[in-house]
Amino acid sequence: MQSSNPLIVQSDLTVLLEVDSPRYLEARGQLGKFAELVKMPEHVHTYRITSLSLWNACAVGLEVESVVDALADFAKYPPPQSVAPQLREMAGRFGALRLERLECGGLGLRVLRPGLVEELSRHASLKNLLGALAEPGVFAVEAPWRGPLKRTLAKLGWPVEDRAGFTAGAVVPMALREKCLSGKNLRLRDYQTAAVSHFQEGNLAGAGVVVLPCGGGKTLVGLACMVELGMQTLILASSVTAARQWKQEILDKTTLSADDVGEYSGERKEIKPVTIATYQVLTHRESKPRKGRGDSEPELQAEPATPPGFSHFGLFDAHNWGLVIYDEVHLLPAPLFQASASIQARRRLGLTATLIREDGLETDVFALIGPKLFDIPWRELEGAGWIAPALCTEIRIPMPEHLLLDYATCGARQQPQVAAANPSKSDWARTLLELHPGEPALIIGTYLEPLKRLAEELAIPLMDGSLSHARREALFADFRSGKFPVLAVSKVANSSIDLPDASVAIQISGQFGSRQEEAQRLGRILRPKEGRRAYFYTLVTADTVEQDFALRRQLFLCEQGYEYRLLVADAGPPNLALVRLTAENL
Repeated sequence: MQSSNPLIVQSDLTVLLEVDSPRYLEARGQLGKFAELVKMPEHVHTYRITSLSLWNACAVGLEVESVVDALADFAKYPPPQSVAPQLREMAGRFGALRLERLECGGLGLRVLRPGLVEELSRHASLKNLLGALAEPGVFAVEAPWRGPLKRTLAKLGWPVEDRAGFTAGAVVPMALREKCLSGKNLRLRDYQTAAVSHFQEGNLAGAGVVVLPCGGGKTLVGLACMVELGMQTLILASSVTAARQWKQEILDKTTLSADDVGEYSGERKEIKPVTIATYQVLTHRESKPRKGRGDSEPELQAEPATPPGFSHFGLFDAHNWGLVIYDEVHLLPAPLFQASASIQARRRLGLTATLIREDGLETDVFALIGPKLFDIPWRELEGAGWIAPALCTEIRIPMPEHLLLDYATCGARQQPQVAAANPSKSDWARTLLELHPGEPALIIGTYLEPLKRLAEELAIPLMDGSLSHARREALFADFRSGKFPVLAVSKVANSSIDLPDASVAIQISGQFGSRQEEAQRLGRILRPKEGRRAYFYTLVTADTVEQDFALRRQLFLCEQGYEYRLLVADAGPPNLALVRLTAENL
Protein backbone atom coordinates (compact mmCIF):
# COMPACT_ATOMS: atom_id res chain seq x y z
CA MET A 1 0.00 0.00 0.00
CA GLN A 2 1.26 3.47 -0.95
CA SER A 3 -0.74 5.74 1.36
CA SER A 4 0.35 8.98 -0.37
CA ASN A 5 -0.79 7.79 -3.81
CA PRO A 6 -4.08 9.23 -5.06
CA LEU A 7 -5.66 6.45 -7.21
CA ILE A 8 -7.96 3.58 -6.34
CA VAL A 9 -8.34 1.46 -9.48
CA GLN A 10 -11.45 -0.74 -9.62
CA SER A 11 -12.19 -3.85 -11.65
CA ASP A 12 -14.97 -2.14 -13.64
CA LEU A 13 -12.33 0.32 -14.97
CA THR A 14 -13.54 3.21 -12.86
CA VAL A 15 -10.72 5.07 -11.14
CA LEU A 16 -11.09 7.12 -7.95
CA LEU A 17 -8.77 10.11 -7.60
CA GLU A 18 -8.21 11.59 -4.13
CA VAL A 19 -7.96 15.37 -4.33
CA ASP A 20 -5.96 15.78 -1.12
CA SER A 21 -3.07 13.59 -2.27
CA PRO A 22 0.28 15.33 -2.90
CA ARG A 23 0.38 13.53 -6.29
CA TYR A 24 -3.12 14.66 -7.28
CA LEU A 25 -2.14 17.05 -10.07
CA GLU A 26 0.38 14.66 -11.57
CA ALA A 27 -2.09 11.78 -11.56
CA ARG A 28 -4.87 13.94 -13.02
CA GLY A 29 -2.62 14.88 -15.91
CA GLN A 30 -1.96 11.22 -16.71
CA LEU A 31 -5.61 10.19 -16.39
CA GLY A 32 -6.65 12.90 -18.83
CA LYS A 33 -4.75 11.08 -21.58
CA PHE A 34 -6.86 7.93 -21.50
CA ALA A 35 -9.86 8.30 -19.18
CA GLU A 36 -13.05 10.38 -18.89
CA LEU A 37 -14.10 12.35 -15.82
CA VAL A 38 -17.50 11.15 -14.57
CA LYS A 39 -18.11 13.14 -11.38
CA MET A 40 -16.20 15.43 -9.07
CA PRO A 41 -17.49 15.81 -5.52
CA GLU A 42 -15.25 17.62 -3.07
CA HIS A 43 -12.70 14.98 -2.07
CA VAL A 44 -12.77 12.07 -4.54
CA HIS A 45 -13.19 12.42 -8.31
CA THR A 46 -14.35 9.48 -10.42
CA TYR A 47 -12.90 8.67 -13.84
CA ARG A 48 -13.88 5.95 -16.28
CA ILE A 49 -11.69 4.22 -18.86
CA THR A 50 -13.75 3.40 -21.97
CA SER A 51 -13.02 1.77 -25.28
CA LEU A 52 -13.31 5.13 -27.03
CA SER A 53 -11.01 6.93 -24.60
CA LEU A 54 -8.41 4.19 -25.13
CA TRP A 55 -8.81 4.18 -28.93
CA ASN A 56 -8.22 7.92 -29.06
CA ALA A 57 -5.13 7.49 -26.88
CA CYS A 58 -3.83 4.71 -29.13
CA ALA A 59 -4.46 6.83 -32.23
CA VAL A 60 -1.88 9.37 -31.06
CA GLY A 61 0.65 6.72 -30.15
CA LEU A 62 0.03 6.04 -26.45
CA GLU A 63 0.96 2.42 -25.73
CA VAL A 64 -1.39 0.40 -23.55
CA GLU A 65 1.54 -0.65 -21.36
CA SER A 66 2.06 3.04 -20.53
CA VAL A 67 -1.55 3.13 -19.32
CA VAL A 68 -1.05 0.00 -17.22
CA ASP A 69 2.17 1.40 -15.75
CA ALA A 70 0.60 4.79 -14.95
CA LEU A 71 -2.27 3.17 -13.05
CA ALA A 72 0.15 1.02 -11.07
CA ASP A 73 2.47 3.96 -10.34
CA PHE A 74 -0.28 6.16 -8.88
CA ALA A 75 -2.39 3.45 -7.22
CA LYS A 76 -2.84 3.46 -3.46
CA TYR A 77 -3.54 -0.29 -3.59
CA PRO A 78 -2.41 -2.73 -6.30
CA PRO A 79 -4.91 -2.59 -9.19
CA PRO A 80 -7.14 -5.69 -9.49
CA GLN A 81 -5.52 -8.41 -11.57
CA SER A 82 -8.31 -8.23 -14.15
CA VAL A 83 -7.59 -4.59 -15.06
CA ALA A 84 -4.45 -5.00 -17.18
CA PRO A 85 -5.93 -7.81 -19.34
CA GLN A 86 -9.10 -5.74 -19.90
CA LEU A 87 -7.07 -2.73 -20.99
CA ARG A 88 -4.92 -4.82 -23.31
CA GLU A 89 -8.02 -6.37 -24.90
CA MET A 90 -9.76 -3.00 -25.41
CA ALA A 91 -6.67 -1.27 -26.74
CA GLY A 92 -5.77 -4.29 -28.88
CA ARG A 93 -8.94 -3.83 -30.88
CA PHE A 94 -7.49 -0.64 -32.32
CA GLY A 95 -5.41 -1.82 -35.27
CA ALA A 96 -7.01 -5.26 -35.51
CA LEU A 97 -8.88 -4.08 -38.62
CA ARG A 98 -7.18 -2.09 -41.32
CA LEU A 99 -8.83 -0.60 -44.40
CA GLU A 100 -6.38 -0.61 -47.30
CA ARG A 101 -6.14 0.02 -51.02
CA LEU A 102 -5.69 -3.33 -52.80
CA GLU A 103 -3.41 -3.92 -55.77
CA CYS A 104 -6.45 -4.11 -58.03
CA GLY A 105 -7.35 -0.57 -56.97
CA GLY A 106 -10.34 -1.52 -54.84
CA LEU A 107 -10.74 -1.36 -51.08
CA GLY A 108 -10.08 -4.18 -48.67
CA LEU A 109 -10.60 -4.69 -44.95
CA ARG A 110 -7.58 -6.58 -43.65
CA VAL A 111 -8.25 -8.61 -40.49
CA LEU A 112 -5.15 -8.91 -38.31
CA ARG A 113 -6.61 -10.90 -35.42
CA PRO A 114 -7.03 -14.70 -35.65
CA GLY A 115 -10.63 -15.88 -35.60
CA LEU A 116 -12.09 -12.45 -36.32
CA VAL A 117 -12.78 -13.21 -39.99
CA GLU A 118 -15.39 -15.78 -39.03
CA GLU A 119 -16.94 -13.47 -36.40
CA LEU A 120 -17.34 -10.58 -38.86
CA SER A 121 -18.72 -12.92 -41.53
CA ARG A 122 -21.56 -13.91 -39.20
CA HIS A 123 -22.60 -10.37 -38.10
CA ALA A 124 -26.00 -9.58 -39.62
CA SER A 125 -25.28 -5.84 -39.56
CA LEU A 126 -22.21 -6.37 -41.75
CA LYS A 127 -23.62 -8.74 -44.36
CA ASN A 128 -24.25 -5.99 -46.94
CA LEU A 129 -21.13 -3.98 -46.09
CA LEU A 130 -18.50 -6.67 -46.56
CA GLY A 131 -17.84 -8.43 -49.85
CA ALA A 132 -16.21 -11.81 -50.40
CA LEU A 133 -12.65 -12.51 -49.29
CA ALA A 134 -10.35 -10.93 -51.90
CA GLU A 135 -7.45 -12.82 -50.38
CA PRO A 136 -6.92 -14.68 -47.10
CA GLY A 137 -7.94 -12.40 -44.23
CA VAL A 138 -9.01 -9.51 -46.50
CA PHE A 139 -12.66 -8.66 -47.24
CA ALA A 140 -13.43 -6.74 -50.42
CA VAL A 141 -15.23 -3.45 -49.68
CA GLU A 142 -17.12 -1.34 -52.20
CA ALA A 143 -16.20 2.37 -52.06
CA PRO A 144 -19.72 3.63 -51.11
CA TRP A 145 -19.63 1.42 -48.00
CA ARG A 146 -16.36 2.79 -46.62
CA GLY A 147 -18.04 5.14 -44.15
CA PRO A 148 -21.02 2.96 -43.14
CA LEU A 149 -18.64 0.03 -42.57
CA LYS A 150 -16.38 2.06 -40.27
CA ARG A 151 -19.32 3.41 -38.31
CA THR A 152 -20.93 -0.02 -37.91
CA LEU A 153 -17.70 -1.69 -36.85
CA ALA A 154 -16.95 1.05 -34.31
CA LYS A 155 -20.37 0.51 -32.74
CA LEU A 156 -19.59 -3.22 -32.59
CA GLY A 157 -16.38 -2.45 -30.70
CA TRP A 158 -13.98 -2.92 -33.61
CA PRO A 159 -12.49 0.44 -34.71
CA VAL A 160 -11.08 0.52 -38.23
CA GLU A 161 -7.64 1.95 -38.91
CA ASP A 162 -8.28 3.59 -42.27
CA ARG A 163 -5.16 3.56 -44.46
CA ALA A 164 -6.97 3.53 -47.80
CA GLY A 165 -5.82 7.03 -48.71
CA PHE A 166 -7.68 9.95 -50.20
CA THR A 167 -8.48 11.54 -53.53
CA ALA A 168 -5.92 14.11 -54.62
CA GLY A 169 -8.34 17.01 -54.81
CA ALA A 170 -8.02 19.91 -57.24
CA VAL A 171 -4.91 22.02 -56.68
CA VAL A 172 -5.31 25.60 -55.41
CA PRO A 173 -2.05 27.54 -54.92
CA MET A 174 -2.05 29.32 -51.57
CA ALA A 175 0.28 30.23 -48.73
CA LEU A 176 0.21 31.79 -45.28
CA ARG A 177 1.28 35.42 -45.22
CA GLU A 178 4.34 36.42 -43.26
CA LYS A 179 2.43 39.48 -42.13
CA CYS A 180 -1.37 39.64 -41.89
CA LEU A 181 -3.26 42.33 -43.76
CA SER A 182 -4.16 43.63 -40.31
CA GLY A 183 -0.45 44.36 -39.83
CA LYS A 184 0.44 41.62 -37.34
CA ASN A 185 3.32 39.24 -37.93
CA LEU A 186 2.03 35.74 -38.53
CA ARG A 187 3.79 32.81 -36.92
CA LEU A 188 2.41 29.51 -35.73
CA ARG A 189 2.89 28.75 -32.05
CA ASP A 190 4.71 25.54 -31.17
CA TYR A 191 1.55 23.65 -30.24
CA GLN A 192 -0.20 24.82 -33.42
CA THR A 193 2.71 23.51 -35.48
CA ALA A 194 2.46 20.22 -33.58
CA ALA A 195 -1.28 20.01 -34.31
CA VAL A 196 -0.67 20.53 -38.05
CA SER A 197 2.07 17.90 -38.01
CA HIS A 198 -0.22 15.36 -36.34
CA PHE A 199 -2.79 15.93 -39.08
CA GLN A 200 -0.23 15.50 -41.85
CA GLU A 201 1.94 12.68 -40.54
CA GLY A 202 1.59 9.09 -39.39
CA ASN A 203 -0.62 6.20 -40.43
CA LEU A 204 -3.82 8.18 -39.85
CA ALA A 205 -2.69 11.38 -41.59
CA GLY A 206 -5.46 13.26 -43.34
CA ALA A 207 -8.42 12.49 -41.07
CA GLY A 208 -8.92 13.41 -37.44
CA VAL A 209 -9.82 15.99 -34.83
CA VAL A 210 -7.72 18.74 -33.26
CA VAL A 211 -8.90 19.85 -29.81
CA LEU A 212 -7.84 23.33 -28.67
CA PRO A 213 -9.52 25.78 -26.28
CA CYS A 214 -11.36 28.84 -27.51
CA GLY A 215 -8.69 31.47 -28.03
CA GLY A 216 -6.08 28.80 -28.71
CA GLY A 217 -6.05 29.42 -32.47
CA LYS A 218 -8.08 26.52 -33.92
CA THR A 219 -8.89 28.55 -37.03
CA LEU A 220 -5.21 29.20 -37.73
CA VAL A 221 -4.50 25.46 -37.39
CA GLY A 222 -7.24 24.83 -39.95
CA LEU A 223 -5.78 27.43 -42.32
CA ALA A 224 -2.29 25.97 -41.94
CA CYS A 225 -3.55 22.47 -42.78
CA MET A 226 -5.44 23.86 -45.78
CA VAL A 227 -2.37 25.74 -47.03
CA GLU A 228 -0.08 22.73 -46.57
CA LEU A 229 -2.40 20.62 -48.72
CA GLY A 230 -3.04 23.37 -51.28
CA MET A 231 -6.33 21.89 -52.47
CA GLN A 232 -9.92 22.94 -52.95
CA THR A 233 -11.43 23.06 -49.48
CA LEU A 234 -14.94 22.92 -48.07
CA ILE A 235 -15.31 24.47 -44.60
CA LEU A 236 -18.43 23.72 -42.55
CA ALA A 237 -19.26 26.35 -39.91
CA SER A 238 -21.91 26.51 -37.20
CA SER A 239 -23.46 29.85 -38.24
CA VAL A 240 -23.34 32.66 -40.79
CA THR A 241 -21.38 34.75 -38.28
CA ALA A 242 -18.81 31.98 -37.92
CA ALA A 243 -18.64 31.51 -41.71
CA ARG A 244 -17.88 35.19 -42.25
CA GLN A 245 -15.25 35.15 -39.52
CA TRP A 246 -13.61 32.27 -41.37
CA LYS A 247 -13.63 34.28 -44.58
CA GLN A 248 -12.09 37.28 -42.81
CA GLU A 249 -9.35 35.07 -41.37
CA ILE A 250 -8.64 33.47 -44.76
CA LEU A 251 -8.29 36.85 -46.49
CA ASP A 252 -6.25 38.30 -43.62
CA LYS A 253 -3.82 35.40 -43.17
CA THR A 254 -3.49 33.65 -46.55
CA THR A 255 -2.67 34.70 -50.09
CA LEU A 256 -6.16 33.77 -51.31
CA SER A 257 -8.28 36.61 -52.70
CA ALA A 258 -11.96 37.35 -52.23
CA ASP A 259 -12.61 35.76 -55.64
CA ASP A 260 -11.26 32.46 -54.28
CA VAL A 261 -13.53 32.25 -51.23
CA GLY A 262 -17.28 31.63 -51.35
CA GLU A 263 -20.09 31.59 -48.80
CA TYR A 264 -22.79 28.94 -49.04
CA SER A 265 -25.50 29.93 -46.58
CA GLY A 266 -29.16 30.86 -46.44
CA GLU A 267 -28.22 34.28 -47.81
CA ARG A 268 -25.68 33.34 -50.49
CA LYS A 269 -24.96 30.29 -52.64
CA GLU A 270 -21.37 30.77 -53.85
CA ILE A 271 -19.22 27.77 -54.77
CA LYS A 272 -15.55 28.68 -55.14
CA PRO A 273 -12.17 26.96 -54.65
CA VAL A 274 -12.56 27.52 -50.91
CA THR A 275 -16.22 27.43 -49.89
CA ILE A 276 -17.58 28.04 -46.40
CA ALA A 277 -21.00 26.49 -45.75
CA THR A 278 -23.21 26.61 -42.67
CA TYR A 279 -24.60 23.57 -40.92
CA GLN A 280 -28.05 25.15 -41.09
CA VAL A 281 -28.26 25.40 -44.87
CA LEU A 282 -26.91 21.90 -45.39
CA THR A 283 -29.45 20.35 -43.03
CA HIS A 284 -32.39 22.41 -44.30
CA ARG A 285 -35.09 20.08 -45.59
CA GLU A 286 -37.04 21.26 -48.62
CA SER A 287 -39.80 18.74 -47.93
CA LYS A 288 -40.33 15.52 -46.03
CA PRO A 289 -38.98 12.54 -47.96
CA ARG A 290 -41.58 10.03 -48.99
CA LYS A 291 -41.24 6.59 -47.52
CA GLY A 292 -40.02 3.98 -49.96
CA ARG A 293 -40.12 0.23 -49.88
CA GLY A 294 -36.57 0.05 -48.57
CA ASP A 295 -37.18 2.33 -45.60
CA SER A 296 -38.02 -0.57 -43.32
CA GLU A 297 -34.62 -2.15 -44.07
CA PRO A 298 -32.10 0.67 -43.70
CA GLU A 299 -29.20 -1.74 -43.72
CA LEU A 300 -29.92 -2.47 -47.40
CA GLN A 301 -29.79 1.17 -48.41
CA ALA A 302 -26.63 2.99 -49.43
CA GLU A 303 -25.87 6.35 -47.81
CA PRO A 304 -25.95 8.74 -50.77
CA ALA A 305 -24.26 12.12 -50.76
CA THR A 306 -27.70 13.71 -51.13
CA PRO A 307 -30.18 11.92 -48.83
CA PRO A 308 -33.88 12.53 -49.56
CA GLY A 309 -35.02 15.92 -48.34
CA PHE A 310 -31.54 17.44 -47.92
CA SER A 311 -31.11 19.07 -51.32
CA HIS A 312 -28.01 21.10 -50.40
CA PHE A 313 -25.97 17.98 -49.60
CA GLY A 314 -24.99 18.03 -53.28
CA LEU A 315 -22.42 20.62 -52.23
CA PHE A 316 -20.19 17.76 -51.08
CA ASP A 317 -19.82 16.68 -54.73
CA ALA A 318 -19.91 20.15 -56.30
CA HIS A 319 -16.11 20.35 -56.47
CA ASN A 320 -13.17 18.02 -56.26
CA TRP A 321 -12.59 18.89 -52.63
CA GLY A 322 -9.22 17.83 -51.28
CA LEU A 323 -10.13 18.75 -47.69
CA VAL A 324 -13.30 19.17 -45.64
CA ILE A 325 -12.93 21.16 -42.39
CA TYR A 326 -15.60 20.71 -39.73
CA ASP A 327 -15.51 23.75 -37.46
CA GLU A 328 -16.98 23.14 -33.98
CA VAL A 329 -17.24 19.44 -34.85
CA HIS A 330 -18.82 18.74 -31.46
CA LEU A 331 -21.91 20.57 -32.78
CA LEU A 332 -22.11 18.62 -36.04
CA PRO A 333 -25.80 17.80 -36.69
CA ALA A 334 -26.58 14.11 -36.97
CA PRO A 335 -27.65 14.34 -40.66
CA LEU A 336 -24.16 15.57 -41.57
CA PHE A 337 -22.71 12.32 -40.28
CA GLN A 338 -24.62 10.67 -43.13
CA ALA A 339 -22.95 13.01 -45.63
CA SER A 340 -19.60 12.35 -43.95
CA ALA A 341 -20.11 8.63 -44.40
CA SER A 342 -20.31 9.16 -48.16
CA ILE A 343 -17.14 11.28 -48.49
CA GLN A 344 -14.55 9.10 -46.79
CA ALA A 345 -12.20 9.55 -49.75
CA ARG A 346 -11.83 13.25 -48.83
CA ARG A 347 -9.42 14.41 -46.17
CA ARG A 348 -11.30 15.54 -43.07
CA LEU A 349 -10.27 17.83 -40.22
CA GLY A 350 -12.45 18.41 -37.18
CA LEU A 351 -11.81 21.43 -34.96
CA THR A 352 -13.30 21.79 -31.50
CA ALA A 353 -12.72 22.95 -27.95
CA THR A 354 -14.30 19.77 -26.60
CA LEU A 355 -15.16 16.38 -28.06
CA ILE A 356 -18.06 16.02 -25.64
CA ARG A 357 -21.36 15.46 -27.44
CA GLU A 358 -24.54 15.45 -25.40
CA ASP A 359 -26.21 13.15 -27.98
CA GLY A 360 -23.68 10.37 -27.43
CA LEU A 361 -22.36 10.41 -31.02
CA GLU A 362 -18.69 10.62 -30.05
CA THR A 363 -18.15 7.23 -31.68
CA ASP A 364 -19.48 8.59 -34.99
CA VAL A 365 -17.00 11.47 -34.78
CA PHE A 366 -14.23 8.93 -34.26
CA ALA A 367 -15.35 6.64 -37.10
CA LEU A 368 -16.38 9.19 -39.74
CA ILE A 369 -14.32 12.33 -39.07
CA GLY A 370 -11.35 10.61 -37.46
CA PRO A 371 -9.69 10.02 -34.09
CA LYS A 372 -8.49 12.75 -31.77
CA LEU A 373 -5.08 13.58 -33.23
CA PHE A 374 -4.04 16.43 -30.94
CA ASP A 375 -5.17 17.77 -27.60
CA ILE A 376 -3.59 20.05 -25.04
CA PRO A 377 -4.87 20.94 -21.55
CA TRP A 378 -6.29 24.43 -21.31
CA ARG A 379 -4.30 25.23 -18.19
CA GLU A 380 -1.07 24.40 -20.05
CA LEU A 381 -1.86 27.11 -22.60
CA GLU A 382 -2.85 29.43 -19.78
CA GLY A 383 0.50 28.87 -18.07
CA ALA A 384 2.28 29.77 -21.33
CA GLY A 385 0.25 32.97 -21.66
CA TRP A 386 -1.58 31.90 -24.84
CA ILE A 387 -5.01 32.14 -23.21
CA ALA A 388 -6.18 34.29 -20.32
CA PRO A 389 -6.02 32.87 -16.78
CA ALA A 390 -9.59 32.25 -15.68
CA LEU A 391 -11.12 32.29 -12.22
CA CYS A 392 -14.34 30.26 -12.01
CA THR A 393 -16.88 30.82 -9.25
CA GLU A 394 -20.28 29.29 -8.64
CA ILE A 395 -22.67 31.33 -6.49
CA ARG A 396 -25.61 29.43 -5.02
CA ILE A 397 -28.51 31.76 -4.38
CA PRO A 398 -31.58 30.89 -2.28
CA MET A 399 -34.97 30.89 -3.97
CA PRO A 400 -37.19 33.65 -2.52
CA GLU A 401 -39.65 32.14 -0.07
CA HIS A 402 -42.71 33.28 -1.98
CA LEU A 403 -41.57 31.27 -5.03
CA LEU A 404 -40.69 28.02 -3.27
CA LEU A 405 -44.21 26.65 -3.59
CA ASP A 406 -44.35 27.56 -7.29
CA TYR A 407 -41.13 25.64 -7.87
CA ALA A 408 -42.24 22.61 -5.85
CA THR A 409 -45.58 22.26 -7.67
CA CYS A 410 -44.81 23.27 -11.26
CA GLY A 411 -43.70 19.84 -12.45
CA ALA A 412 -40.30 18.45 -13.43
CA ARG A 413 -40.34 19.86 -16.98
CA GLN A 414 -40.93 23.43 -15.80
CA GLN A 415 -38.61 23.39 -12.79
CA PRO A 416 -35.44 24.35 -14.73
CA GLN A 417 -37.17 27.46 -16.10
CA VAL A 418 -38.57 28.46 -12.72
CA ALA A 419 -35.16 28.03 -11.08
CA ALA A 420 -33.49 30.02 -13.88
CA ALA A 421 -35.95 32.88 -13.37
CA ASN A 422 -34.97 33.38 -9.72
CA PRO A 423 -35.32 37.20 -9.44
CA SER A 424 -32.42 37.36 -6.96
CA LYS A 425 -30.07 36.64 -9.86
CA SER A 426 -30.62 40.18 -11.15
CA ASP A 427 -29.26 41.68 -7.93
CA TRP A 428 -26.29 39.33 -8.03
CA ALA A 429 -25.53 40.10 -11.67
CA ARG A 430 -25.58 43.82 -10.89
CA THR A 431 -23.29 43.26 -7.88
CA LEU A 432 -20.78 41.27 -9.95
CA LEU A 433 -20.68 44.01 -12.57
CA GLU A 434 -19.92 46.49 -9.77
CA LEU A 435 -17.03 44.24 -8.76
CA HIS A 436 -15.55 44.65 -12.26
CA PRO A 437 -16.32 48.24 -13.22
CA GLY A 438 -15.57 49.06 -16.85
CA GLU A 439 -14.58 45.48 -17.72
CA PRO A 440 -16.15 44.16 -20.95
CA ALA A 441 -18.73 41.67 -19.68
CA LEU A 442 -21.19 39.16 -21.08
CA ILE A 443 -24.36 38.06 -19.32
CA ILE A 444 -25.25 34.68 -20.77
CA GLY A 445 -28.51 32.76 -20.45
CA THR A 446 -30.51 29.99 -22.06
CA TYR A 447 -34.04 31.04 -21.11
CA LEU A 448 -35.03 34.25 -22.83
CA GLU A 449 -37.56 35.76 -20.43
CA PRO A 450 -35.17 36.11 -17.44
CA LEU A 451 -32.48 37.33 -19.84
CA LYS A 452 -34.79 39.97 -21.33
CA ARG A 453 -35.88 41.13 -17.89
CA LEU A 454 -32.30 41.45 -16.71
CA ALA A 455 -31.27 43.32 -19.86
CA GLU A 456 -34.11 45.80 -19.34
CA GLU A 457 -33.25 46.29 -15.66
CA LEU A 458 -29.60 46.94 -16.47
CA ALA A 459 -30.39 48.96 -19.61
CA ILE A 460 -28.04 46.84 -21.72
CA PRO A 461 -28.56 45.45 -25.25
CA LEU A 462 -29.72 41.88 -25.74
CA MET A 463 -28.57 39.64 -28.58
CA ASP A 464 -30.77 36.60 -29.22
CA GLY A 465 -31.87 34.39 -32.10
CA SER A 466 -34.68 36.73 -33.18
CA LEU A 467 -32.22 39.36 -34.44
CA SER A 468 -31.10 39.51 -38.03
CA HIS A 469 -27.51 38.62 -38.85
CA ALA A 470 -26.81 42.29 -39.65
CA ARG A 471 -28.16 43.42 -36.27
CA ARG A 472 -26.11 40.79 -34.44
CA GLU A 473 -22.96 41.91 -36.22
CA ALA A 474 -23.72 45.52 -35.32
CA LEU A 475 -24.12 44.63 -31.63
CA PHE A 476 -20.88 42.65 -31.61
CA ALA A 477 -19.07 45.51 -33.35
CA ASP A 478 -20.35 48.02 -30.78
CA PHE A 479 -19.27 45.74 -27.94
CA ARG A 480 -15.80 45.24 -29.43
CA SER A 481 -15.40 48.98 -29.91
CA GLY A 482 -16.34 49.70 -26.30
CA LYS A 483 -19.49 51.63 -27.19
CA PHE A 484 -21.16 49.67 -24.40
CA PRO A 485 -19.30 47.48 -21.87
CA VAL A 486 -21.97 44.87 -21.13
CA LEU A 487 -23.90 42.66 -23.54
CA ALA A 488 -26.62 40.13 -22.74
CA VAL A 489 -26.44 37.10 -25.03
CA SER A 490 -28.55 33.98 -25.47
CA LYS A 491 -27.20 30.57 -26.48
CA VAL A 492 -26.70 31.78 -30.08
CA ALA A 493 -23.39 33.22 -28.84
CA ASN A 494 -22.18 29.95 -27.34
CA SER A 495 -19.72 29.21 -30.13
CA SER A 496 -17.68 30.65 -33.00
CA ILE A 497 -18.04 34.25 -31.86
CA ASP A 498 -14.88 36.32 -31.62
CA LEU A 499 -15.15 38.78 -28.72
CA PRO A 500 -11.49 39.20 -27.84
CA ASP A 501 -11.90 41.88 -25.19
CA ALA A 502 -14.57 40.18 -23.05
CA SER A 503 -13.08 39.38 -19.66
CA VAL A 504 -16.14 38.73 -17.47
CA ALA A 505 -18.93 36.23 -18.08
CA ILE A 506 -21.96 35.91 -15.81
CA GLN A 507 -23.99 32.80 -16.58
CA ILE A 508 -27.56 33.06 -15.30
CA SER A 509 -28.90 29.84 -16.85
CA GLY A 510 -27.67 26.91 -18.91
CA GLN A 511 -28.79 24.02 -21.06
CA PHE A 512 -29.39 21.45 -18.33
CA GLY A 513 -26.11 19.66 -17.49
CA SER A 514 -24.28 20.41 -20.74
CA ARG A 515 -20.51 20.16 -20.26
CA GLN A 516 -20.15 21.12 -23.90
CA GLU A 517 -21.92 24.43 -23.35
CA GLU A 518 -19.90 25.18 -20.21
CA ALA A 519 -16.68 24.84 -22.18
CA GLN A 520 -17.96 27.05 -25.00
CA ARG A 521 -19.15 29.78 -22.64
CA LEU A 522 -15.90 29.94 -20.73
CA GLY A 523 -14.18 30.12 -24.09
CA ARG A 524 -15.86 33.43 -24.83
CA ILE A 525 -13.56 35.17 -22.33
CA LEU A 526 -10.27 33.28 -22.80
CA ARG A 527 -8.65 35.45 -25.45
CA PRO A 528 -5.36 36.65 -23.93
CA LYS A 529 -5.53 40.06 -22.28
CA GLU A 530 -2.41 41.93 -21.27
CA GLY A 531 -2.13 41.81 -17.49
CA ARG A 532 -5.81 40.89 -17.00
CA ARG A 533 -7.59 37.82 -15.76
CA ALA A 534 -10.88 36.40 -16.99
CA TYR A 535 -13.73 35.86 -14.53
CA PHE A 536 -16.43 33.25 -15.09
CA TYR A 537 -19.40 33.33 -12.72
CA THR A 538 -22.32 30.91 -12.64
CA LEU A 539 -25.46 31.92 -10.73
CA VAL A 540 -27.29 28.84 -9.49
CA THR A 541 -30.54 28.61 -7.55
CA ALA A 542 -29.71 26.53 -4.49
CA ASP A 543 -31.52 23.26 -3.71
CA THR A 544 -33.04 23.00 -7.20
CA VAL A 545 -32.30 21.05 -10.35
CA GLU A 546 -29.94 23.87 -11.32
CA GLN A 547 -27.59 22.81 -8.56
CA ASP A 548 -27.55 19.24 -9.89
CA PHE A 549 -26.97 20.46 -13.45
CA ALA A 550 -24.12 22.71 -12.30
CA LEU A 551 -22.23 19.76 -10.84
CA ARG A 552 -22.29 18.00 -14.21
CA ARG A 553 -21.45 21.13 -16.22
CA GLN A 554 -18.28 21.64 -14.23
CA LEU A 555 -16.83 18.25 -15.19
CA PHE A 556 -15.21 19.42 -18.39
CA LEU A 557 -13.52 22.41 -16.76
CA CYS A 558 -12.23 20.23 -13.94
CA GLU A 559 -10.73 17.88 -16.56
CA GLN A 560 -8.87 20.86 -18.00
CA GLY A 561 -7.43 21.75 -14.62
CA TYR A 562 -9.75 24.57 -13.55
CA GLU A 563 -11.07 24.79 -10.02
CA TYR A 564 -14.55 26.01 -9.21
CA ARG A 565 -14.81 28.04 -6.05
CA LEU A 566 -18.20 27.85 -4.39
CA LEU A 567 -19.91 30.75 -2.66
CA VAL A 568 -23.15 29.86 -0.83
CA ALA A 569 -25.16 33.05 -0.46
CA ASP A 570 -27.54 33.88 2.34
CA ALA A 571 -31.02 35.22 1.80
CA GLY A 572 -31.07 38.96 1.39
CA PRO A 573 -29.00 41.43 -0.61
CA PRO A 574 -25.74 40.23 -2.24
CA ASN A 575 -22.64 40.56 -0.11
CA LEU A 576 -20.11 42.35 -2.33
CA ALA A 577 -17.37 42.09 0.28
CA LEU A 578 -17.74 38.31 0.41
CA VAL A 579 -17.59 38.03 -3.38
CA ARG A 580 -14.47 40.20 -3.46
CA LEU A 581 -12.83 38.11 -0.74
CA THR A 582 -13.65 34.90 -2.63
CA ALA A 583 -12.10 36.32 -5.81
CA GLU A 584 -8.97 37.45 -3.98
CA ASN A 585 -8.49 33.99 -2.48
CA LEU A 586 -8.65 32.23 -5.86
